[in-house]
Amino acid sequence: MKPQIARAAMVAGRLFLGGIFLYAAYAKLRLPWISFAATVQSYQLLPDSAVIFVARTLPWFELVLGILLVIGAGMRWVGAAASALLLAFFAIMVRAYALGMDIDCGCFGPGDRLSGMTLLRDGLLLSLSLVLTIAAFSKARRPPGIPQTAKPPEATA
Repeated sequence: MKPQIARAAMVAGRLFLGGIFLYAAYAKLRLPWISFAATVQSYQLLPDSAVIFVARTLPWFELVLGILLVIGAGMRWVGAAASALLLAFFAIMVRAYALGMDIDCGCFGPGDRLSGMTLLRDGLLLSLSLVLTIAAFSKARRPPGIPQTAKPPEATA
């Protein structure tokens, strides 16, 4: 794959994933936090104090991740944080699905039932996030001002 096409694909993936995080944050923040707390509680994983903490902070964290993904800042660490968050979401949803829980996934606010399609969607988002993170970490570091295609100076004997 040509470097320009690979770069464009990574930018498109970053913008897409950032948009998903922004929409997820918006869907949760437009409603009272207690609504999202009920969804978090339905997973039956956390004590009440942790449910409240997650319900009040997670949408803001998603908002910050979305903004940072869209602007492309700190892609190594932002990508790693997004991947870790999506991995946690995916694992929690797989557990709930395997237990036969009939609950909302909570991904985009109320009304999004946990299903095989939800798991497929979130698995694909996790895959995209992992690809973006790996790409960000595998980029060769180069001094500022030197284009990627520049060749090192020839050694003279």
